[in-house]
Amino acid sequence: MRTAILTDSTAYIPLEIRKKLHIEMIPLMVNFENESYKEEIEISADDFYDKVRGNGELPTTSQPSIGLFVEKFKQLANDFDAVICIHLSSGISGTYAGAVSAGEMVENINVYPFDSETSCMLQGFYVIEAAEMAKEGKTPEEITLRLQEMKKSVQAYFMVDDLSHLQRGGRLNSAQALIGSLLQVKPVLHFVNKVIVPYEKIRTRKKALQKMIDMFGEEASNQLPMRAVIIHANREQQAEQIKSELEKQYPHVEFTLSYFGAVIGTHLGEGAIGMGWYRK
Repeated sequence: MRTAILTDSTAYIPLEIRKKLHIEMIPLMVNFENESYKEEIEISADDFYDKVRGNGELPTTSQPSIGLFVEKFKQLANDFDAVICIHLSSGISGTYAGAVSAGEMVENINVYPFDSETSCMLQGFYVIEAAEMAKEGKTPEEITLRLQEMKKSVQAYFMVDDLSHLQRGGRLNSAQALIGSLLQVKPVLHFVNKVIVPYEKIRTRKKALQKMIDMFGEEASNQLPMRAVIIHANREQQAEQIKSELEKQYPHVEFTLSYFGAVIGTHLGEGAIGMGWYRK
């Protein structure tokens, strides 16, 4: 059985990796007042932050249509028997639900939707693992079983400079955003039950970053093989420095540098930093 692996643009998997592992990608949209762009195809992360900074306009985002999913599944059915589609958390986007609905509309291909319950390169880790297994000829059932196993150890934390982006986009409730802005808090955030909630309220950016690093250190201290990622919203130099320092301390961990692209950047704002990891 030939199995395709499909994800959406918010996994932010570099194009060369997608090509090497034959990963299919369906884009979410970033919508400015007069223009809409397919994320990762028509607008890069760098272009996005430049555009927002240049005109001050905060865009909106939209998920792929069910019709786009149906079209993609029909196309894949020409070469594959099954497709595993791995998407950002269903608690912050309808993308996963769209994949589920479209999967029920197509014939000649078995669709296996998987809710990553997270986003960005943590979602990407699931995708890469699935693609490597598909390349080895593993069945969809074997792959999805491994993804469920991964989910037990996947952890992700992030901090933002301005909570208003999350609140405006409906990804954080108003009371939480208000408390944060009044106290000038830089909360460490994470996903719980598929939605974004504060993990701990911290006063300064420096202390919030250190909190994430400390939590990672606790997990990494057991010396088990891990994959980890540092994710940034137009703060590459700072993220690279964190990665470099952690690589020296934890040689048993495989580190990756990634970014918050246009869609997730719309909701987090420039300056956000995140960390995530899982046990190999």
